[in-house]
Amino acid sequence: MKRKTIEILPVLLIGFFLIILIFLAGCMYKIPENPHTFTRTIMTNGLERTYRVHIPPSLPENISPALLFVLHGGGGTGEGMERTLTLGGFNVLSDQQNFIVVYPDGIEKNWNDGRKNVTDPAHQQNIDDVGFFNALIDNLTIEFNIDPDRIFVTGISNGAMMSYRLAFEIPEKIAAIAPVAGAIPTDLLHYNISDVPISVCVMSGTNDPLVPWEGGQVGFPRKPRGTVISVPESVRYWVTHNNCSIIPNITLLPDTDPTDHTWVQRDIYCEGTDNTEVILYTIYNGGHTWSDGYQYLPEVLVGRMSHDINANNVIWDFFSSHPKK
Repeated sequence: MKRKTIEILPVLLIGFFLIILIFLAGCMYKIPENPHTFTRTIMTNGLERTYRVHIPPSLPENISPALLFVLHGGGGTGEGMERTLTLGGFNVLSDQQNFIVVYPDGIEKNWNDGRKNVTDPAHQQNIDDVGFFNALIDNLTIEFNIDPDRIFVTGISNGAMMSYRLAFEIPEKIAAIAPVAGAIPTDLLHYNISDVPISVCVMSGTNDPLVPWEGGQVGFPRKPRGTVISVPESVRYWVTHNNCSIIPNITLLPDTDPTDHTWVQRDIYCEGTDNTEVILYTIYNGGHTWSDGYQYLPEVLVGRMSHDINANNVIWDFFSSHPKK
């Protein structure tokens, strides 16, 4: 009994240490309050769900703006995603280019992205997050006269995997996704995917300690978090699904910050059905991070962040050029 206690103690200490770090990360960086960003609620499937929405202050009347969903990772919140990880950059871009940004909240800080045998309530209770996004899209489209051909989803980690699930199940409502530091959950491959093509921009680090580049078990400390296929396999899945050219246009991007010890390669698979494309940004030596964002946990835990590209700008540029046909 004493030996088991000794073996369990380091795991408990690591878990406690991570909780403290996550709490501190959420408190250490705050962008100024924005009077044009609001927290709202919506009832779906008998649950009250929350989300934050940013509305550009100079949004012209009688236009149909684009809609961007930005999904937090496991253990995060919509507000944390807005204020901490992306440093409020999507709000700035929203004000400049007149699109609406929504930062939704998962149940108990997690999304039901389709993985099985995962211990958080969103997965254990099989929360209908697809239904939640269906309801949000329908309601926001009516309220803001959203352009149905310009609805986009990005997210990190658990949020990236949720964006994959939405692309599997409701691509008729979404023009493109941009998963960051995530791969396709193995269990999603058993779903009945829609035939509708959808543009995909993948951004992942080769040294990600939580969602491994080569696929396999997700997360730490050691507890059931499901499995994913590799990042290259995830890319090939969408290349095949969209009937894109299998030979990519490859570009090694400028190493603008040699001090971060990362470099970035962009692979573009074009000529897909309905002008869809699949783009992979390989961040060599990169970790479980949002490029040019906030180092929310120490490098020893989540790996290196690249400053060679700005994820906010790259993702919005991709979305801007990839509406539905």
